[in-house]
Amino acid sequence: MNKIEGILENLINNLKEGIHVVDSKGKTIYYNKSMATMEGLKREEVLGKKVYEYLKEMEGTSTLMNALKNGEEFKDVVQQYSNNHGKNITSINTTIPVIIGDKTVAAIEIARDMTQLKKLNEKICMLESAMKEKENNYTFKDIIGNSPKIRNEINKAVKASLSNSSVLIYGETGSGKELFAQSIHYNGIRKDKPFIAINCAAIPSALLEGMLFGTVKGGFTGAENKKGLFEEAHRGTVLLDEVNSMEPYLQSKLLRVLQDGYIRPVGSNKIIDIDVRVIATLNEEPENLIKEGKLRKDFYYRLSVMRIDVPSLRERKEDIKEITEYFISYYNRLLSKNVKNLSEEVWDKFQQYNWPGNIRELKNTIEAAMNMVDDGEILTKEFFENKFTIVGDMNNDSKFTGDLSLNDYLEEIERSVITKIYKKNGENITRTAEELKISRQNLQYKLKKYNL
Repeated sequence: MNKIEGILENLINNLKEGIHVVDSKGKTIYYNKSMATMEGLKREEVLGKKVYEYLKEMEGTSTLMNALKNGEEFKDVVQQYSNNHGKNITSINTTIPVIIGDKTVAAIEIARDMTQLKKLNEKICMLESAMKEKENNYTFKDIIGNSPKIRNEINKAVKASLSNSSVLIYGETGSGKELFAQSIHYNGIRKDKPFIAINCAAIPSALLEGMLFGTVKGGFTGAENKKGLFEEAHRGTVLLDEVNSMEPYLQSKLLRVLQDGYIRPVGSNKIIDIDVRVIATLNEEPENLIKEGKLRKDFYYRLSVMRIDVPSLRERKEDIKEITEYFISYYNRLLSKNVKNLSEEVWDKFQQYNWPGNIRELKNTIEAAMNMVDDGEILTKEFFENKFTIVGDMNNDSKFTGDLSLNDYLEEIERSVITKIYKKNGENITRTAEELKISRQNLQYKLKKYNL
């Protein structure tokens, strides 16, 4: 082995992905450590042998052998199978035939181990379903606030609850999108039917398709007859959380489901009629996602028959007091305490802060303070020191504490600087842009972004 071959051998053998290469006769000529670990086999069991000799159930279904036989490339194919020792494996494979002239001389498979992730996803879905059966379901009375912005969106959501049309809910992370989604379902005509939520960002698209539409035995290696979430939710509601995380091809399939009212399980030729109301959520501006190619325009239009825009907490600061009092009362009951209120100084700081994490951040902030305070005390500044290091005057030498992400921290500083210069110039856009040395258009974008 020469030096270059040695370097390549070392590189491939230390990749996280499994690498499997067979020659023109289908015999294994390369099998790296990751592939051996994933399939639970030793390299000596595999080298020089054909796939079905050590993976008996793969005969006729192996993507490696099919690529070799037909010269066909396979991309992101899910395979579920067992080795000869009974270990179950789930992988996502890309398989490429090596063609020289007009002959296929080898085939290369690159595999990602999804076995544990698949098990984890199934457990999470089971746990979430069990928890939702036990927990109190949210309704509109659980949405706190009386500001015009939140009341307007609640009124739209109430009307949406009386319809069967698709609903798109846009809002920043932590603003309460699922609260709206559950309220629409449990206030509506489907309230006695299933409500199934799935986080599209947490599951790879290759697995998500089978989870949504179901699978049939023989549809792909190791596939079983299994109902998908759409079939489980028949006559009820499916919540697709962070739907923009889906690959465009899966968005296209979902669009067909919404238009035609039926699903086709993975690997099946049969269709199943379904009656499901879809509610989808986005935590980024839909228009920007469409421009970036992350959200299909036709899919967006079909989802947003009715659209709810959940305002961020900084857009409805008049609700902070009511929401804070609610969380204080909640944690008083939970922690058996008797906290009365916040100090005036803390109330002022709460109003100054922009709450990039929205209601979720406010809840976590109150929870942390309530765990530290003694019975009967007012929550004063010392219980929020980490928060106020950042909430304080950004023009001073405030230090980054890690309480926020770096991006959120930098946005807080940018907002503070723009606010100061904008006010100093009497809210004159031209003078402010000149002093900040940015274009008028850029300044106008930032003024809108920071709600100034």
